Amino acid sequence: MASEQQPSGNHLLELVDIEAGYGRAALVLRGLTVRVPPARVVCLVGPNGAGKSTVLKVASGMLTPRSGRILVGGQEATRYTPRRMLSAGLSHVLQGHSVFKELSVAENVRLGAYTVTSKADIAERVDFVKNLFPVVAERWNSLAGALSGGQQKQVEFARSLMVSPRVVLLDEPSMGLDPRATETVFEQIARMRSAGTAVLLVEQNARRALETADLGCVLDLGRVHISGPATELLADPRLGELYLGNRRAAPHAPTVTD
Repeated sequence: MASEQQPSGNHLLELVDIEAGYGRAALVLRGLTVRVPPARVVCLVGPNGAGKSTVLKVASGMLTPRSGRILVGGQEATRYTPRRMLSAGLSHVLQGHSVFKELSVAENVRLGAYTVTSKADIAERVDFVKNLFPVVAERWNSLAGALSGGQQKQVEFARSLMVSPRVVLLDEPSMGLDPRATETVFEQIARMRSAGTAVLLVEQNARRALETADLGCVLDLGRVHISGPATELLADPRLGELYLGNRRAAPHAPTVTD
């Protein structure tokens, strides 16, 4: 299992040797490299404080790195603002619920297209997200605040897809949801991938997230500690003991190295 994702020249998003932090505080990310291929789910897991959400803030332009490079579709994007990142094809679904509860589902979804000027393109994207998320179509004229937490999250997903993003950044999408709603959220993430959208996912429910993901990156102290196919990470007994809550590791577990 590789300790770092290897470049292949075919990535939609690349964060390379990123160092980043907040204000004058110590660095949160220390030489981190993460790459997202087309139509794949890449999951970031690790302990609290490892820098997972900070990775998404850097990727979306909310936090400018102190050093390193950001590439979107192979093009330099290191100093892009959030709006320019959105235009470049990155959509960020923040942690927690962000629907406007006093607005309808339709109004919430259409807000995601505020940078799109073509009415025909907006109509096409509305049809796309309605087909992808049936609950959005079914509750189109309902107040978003009347939906369950899991249904609201699907509205957020639909809104993020209104700009035809190359990559959707998801920060803790199952936070605060019951098990049934959590399962629905991961099913919808898989549907986004099947529809051709790449996803960079941060999720505390590491085991369930890796079951959905194609690739996994384990972060620790602001670096990628180990990365590889998600199925390999799930099968690694030592990794299960350290990060996935599995205390019944095999007695001869493989060594995890930096």
